Amino acid sequence: MQNRKLRSLVTICLVVVTLVSTGCFAGLGPSLGIFSIPLPVSPYWQKLYEDKYHIHERYARVPIMGPLTQGGPVVALDPPSDDEVWWAFERANPVQGGIPFLHETQHNNIVIVKDKIADYVDPPRVVPLIGPVQLHHAHYKCTVFYSERKIVGWPFPHTLVDEEAQEVIYIDHNHFHMVGNIDMGTGYSNY
Repeated sequence: MQNRKLRSLVTICLVVVTLVSTGCFAGLGPSLGIFSIPLPVSPYWQKLYEDKYHIHERYARVPIMGPLTQGGPVVALDPPSDDEVWWAFERANPVQGGIPFLHETQHNNIVIVKDKIADYVDPPRVVPLIGPVQLHHAHYKCTVFYSERKIVGWPFPHTLVDEEAQEVIYIDHNHFHMVGNIDMGTGYSNY
């Protein structure tokens, strides 16, 4: 009887030690305590941060280009990409979310037309932390043609289709051009 109680007590202790010392609670090395347990994150917040990083990485920075050559063409290098136009379109017309079988919105048959409406360079000026530069402006008018389909499932199921929907989005591309004698640092020579 005594032997059986001792065996049960040892088994319970081994089970408790095994459960407590696995995964994040190993007891070896530094421990964060209760903060080492991962918390679930809402998909809404995760997508919000991913979108914010995507826009910052690709479109929120102003590049500094080399100087403009005298007598050379002064034209913007690149029109907005389809991805950039679509991000601006989604900001103007949020479609995300929706409730399946109750209310959904779809955009199909998308055609994007990009027109340059302005392309000019400002006179040279000194910008702190950059130096003497010229700001090059390029303005684009992007027209998105699409068909919009809204599916409503309650209280009366029906579908609304707009085959000739369009949205006009204006996108500005600005970048700096260096001005004057450019010093590339101590490791570079001017030869």
